Amino acid sequence: MSRQSEDVNRRLLRARDAMDRRYAEPLDVAALARVAFMSPSHFSREFRRVFGETPYRYLQRRRVERAMFRLRTTSTSVTDLCLEVGFTSLGTFSRTFTEIVGCSPTAYRQQVAGLPQPSSGTFTMAWGRPSSFGEAHLPPRP
Repeated sequence: MSRQSEDVNRRLLRARDAMDRRYAEPLDVAALARVAFMSPSHFSREFRRVFGETPYRYLQRRRVERAMFRLRTTSTSVTDLCLEVGFTSLGTFSRTFTEIVGCSPTAYRQQVAGLPQPSSGTFTMAWGRPSSFGEAHLPPRP
């Protein structure tokens, strides 16, 4: 790997880390590109090349991942939770959640209600993470 591609990857990781930390804030490609010291169009192309999805889709998945956790661990209303994780519209949140997870936020909460909460660890974190290629893994019903 060349020194230049290492530098690009490092800057992209910096921007992705910013998305992971500030997922609930209004983030746009221009702001993320500034974090990576790139133009917005170059940032979008490079992000997709390196991570396999657009910055916008990554941010949506990150927000849905956080929403999944909050749906499992709190009784916060879906509307409040939608705003809490960075969506500005309940309709967009519900559509995006359903698209990524495979069911609505309310149905997800009902499916995981009463199930034992996973212990901490890398495996359980990966198990509950939504995939960019399909539905999130749901634990089997007892």
